[in-house]
Amino acid sequence: MNEIVDPKGLAIADYTYLLPEERIARFPLSKRDEAKLLVYEKGDIQTRHFFELPEFLPSGSLLVLNDAKVVHARLLFRKDSGGLIEIFCLEPAPIYADMTLAMAEKGEVQWQCLVGGAAKWKEGQALVLQDGNGLSLSARMMQRNAEDFSIHFEWSDPELSFAEVLAHFGQVPLPPYMNRSASELDESSYQTVFAASEGSVAAPTASLHFTDEVLAALAANDVATTQLTLHVGAGTFKPVKSATAGAHSMHSEWIELSEATLQRLWQQGDQPVIAAGTTALRTLESLYWFGWKISRQPLADRGDFQLDQWECYALKPDADFSRKAAIEAILGWMQQSKTTRFLAKTGIMIAPGYHFKMTDALITNFHQPQSTLLLLVAAFVGQDWKRIYDYALDNSFRFLSYGDANLLWHSS
Repeated sequence: MNEIVDPKGLAIADYTYLLPEERIARFPLSKRDEAKLLVYEKGDIQTRHFFELPEFLPSGSLLVLNDAKVVHARLLFRKDSGGLIEIFCLEPAPIYADMTLAMAEKGEVQWQCLVGGAAKWKEGQALVLQDGNGLSLSARMMQRNAEDFSIHFEWSDPELSFAEVLAHFGQVPLPPYMNRSASELDESSYQTVFAASEGSVAAPTASLHFTDEVLAALAANDVATTQLTLHVGAGTFKPVKSATAGAHSMHSEWIELSEATLQRLWQQGDQPVIAAGTTALRTLESLYWFGWKISRQPLADRGDFQLDQWECYALKPDADFSRKAAIEAILGWMQQSKTTRFLAKTGIMIAPGYHFKMTDALITNFHQPQSTLLLLVAAFVGQDWKRIYDYALDNSFRFLSYGDANLLWHSS
């Protein structure tokens, strides 16, 4: 087995390209699956359309989808003086066991947030939003942290969940590079057709291209699907400002998988596994390392699984420890712990030097220069990432969240 290479010394400047402003897709296509699809396999590159995806996934493959649902995480408050305070909800406070429980809280909740205009907001000062029907939402700053703020939210109707309150008062949190306000169109366009688990502040954008018709065609071609959840955080937009990968602080995100999904992954064995998006891929690869850690130390009394940014590069699994063995270890832990959900947080940073354990192909969009997602793509296809992106630029592909897609087969 190839030994994992430590990527901390990678120069971020080596993972850049010129992205013209006009190539950034700021609005969605009228039909999702009419986006272009770049197909890369064994060095060959071709242009197709997303609705043709079923032709390129072999019978017996398993397509893994992220069912994360984007919440209205952007809240705009005005002080009595007229000053605007923007609160961007990132993740629940550490007191909550998982995202689902925090989104279901009623009456009040604590959240970690980014705050625009924070200098104009004093700790303990209440900001209030009201609608015309008597519903109100108040926010108080509890604490200034190193990279965010601890905010206490409270609302007037104790029967409403925080998810419902955000849906009522908040706005769709479009990526900053779109450089526009969210419209009514984004309510549906910036959500996958299979979105279910509320808590993400960004869409799993590769999956925005899927339609019911594409999913039906995949099923007809004997391509199975299964769903997991990675609640996408705002860190996905965080630019890498350091000179090397090792100096960048990777964000952690909640992942959740049902016993049924893990059983389906176990049944897949060595047959192809395709990740729909970098979020699904990061979750799949994290599962391998969680499984390895459990196999070494069962942790039967723990449910606070965390995979740190560089942790997997230091772990040395046996050469014969397969992805099936990793899933089997997790399922064994779940059975012992009498739980049907596997909950964890992953901060894994996948960069050149990483050896993929779980994923054979990746469906993804085109990512920003010098981003962690571009590093992930470079790890997956090697130096051909440059040729793929040059091809996309030369052939009028649209880039970033509302842009076109690519199907990449792993270069081992």
